[in-house]
Amino acid sequence: MNGTFLKLAAAALLAVGATAADADRLARQVRHELVMLPYYSVFDNLTYKLDGARVKLGGQVTRPTLRSGAERVVKRIEGIAEVVNEIEVLPVSHNDDRIRAAVYRAIYYQPVLSRYSFQSVPPIHIVVKNGDVTLEGVVGVEAEKNIAEAQANGVAGVFSVMNNLAVENRE
Repeated sequence: MNGTFLKLAAAALLAVGATAADADRLARQVRHELVMLPYYSVFDNLTYKLDGARVKLGGQVTRPTLRSGAERVVKRIEGIAEVVNEIEVLPVSHNDDRIRAAVYRAIYYQPVLSRYSFQSVPPIHIVVKNGDVTLEGVVGVEAEKNIAEAQANGVAGVFSVMNNLAVENRE
């Protein structure tokens, strides 16, 4: 009896381990596919939530093709059964385009933050909707988060700044 119980317990632990490994593999694949999308830029913010074989996509994009492309590439991943696409396509606005460019310059030309501009997809994403700016992504320290917010606030035409930047290393 004890031998059978131990075998069942070991099999259950292996199944849980395999499930955790599968979930980790799926999460890495989903992230990889999203950041490799051809028109994904610093002005887009893509998020995902994995629930078993179901993926919920979220965020904001400047192009409708990026929304549909994200859903398409995630659906093709082996092991994904369902994709719920809740990605918002931002409205077309010349004023928002001007603000995007100005906030980009204010943040990425700032000496403390300029090192982030050399990455293929810089880690500070700038989402602009009707003059309101949201900063998404990750910075190294709290001071960089505060500087990014101050730089965005200093751009003419910006109504508000929501700073959702995460900090990698707490000072």
